[in-house]
Amino acid sequence: MSIWSRISDALSALAAGEGLSKVFDRLRSPPERSVAFTIAVIALGAKMAKADGQVTRDEVTAFKEVFHIAAQDEQGAAKVFNLARQDVAGYEEYATRIRDMFSTQPETLRDLLEGLFHIAMADGFYHPNEDAFLERVTEIFGLSRAEFNSLRVRFVPEAGQDPYAVLGVTPDASLEEIRRAWRRLVRENHPDAMIARGVPEEAMQMAQKRMADINRAWDEIAGADA
Repeated sequence: MSIWSRISDALSALAAGEGLSKVFDRLRSPPERSVAFTIAVIALGAKMAKADGQVTRDEVTAFKEVFHIAAQDEQGAAKVFNLARQDVAGYEEYATRIRDMFSTQPETLRDLLEGLFHIAMADGFYHPNEDAFLERVTEIFGLSRAEFNSLRVRFVPEAGQDPYAVLGVTPDASLEEIRRAWRRLVRENHPDAMIARGVPEEAMQMAQKRMADINRAWDEIAGADA
């Protein structure tokens, strides 16, 4: 059974009236944690896409870019997205449930937030309502303002390119401290590490951009120090 069939089953249970907490309780252990992760991106992404007043084709396409969708799974993925849009539960309830599920894995919550940034920027415009939405989700997830800023400078051109923010360090940190931060991020974002914490294989192309951004930030800082 593909991940999309398993996700569709879970969201169908929600649409049929099964409680959100009961559905998510079934998804707490591997391999179903990857289903929970994907549902979170779908549900929050579908609701965030309405934050700027409309759901554009670009935003739907961006979801397909976050998750590699094989041709045979496109119909199932479309069903999942539509079910998520129809669900009456508020985004804060979803965000809270996901926070509780991954409470011991803040890296997974950052992975999820990154997927939402990708969707937010799909139409080339970062709407103030999307910014407020993502700030609120960051708060619910218990992530720091620095982690939010790190993602924003990577995805939003108007935020300014700041390699220190990308690596989560300050400009006055020593080069050795920055090197350690860079190496830690490289380890944390290895595909094997991401899959182990619940990110589905279908989302691995999201990691490719992240690694490119991390390495580019280190090269910029190290090159300036040379």
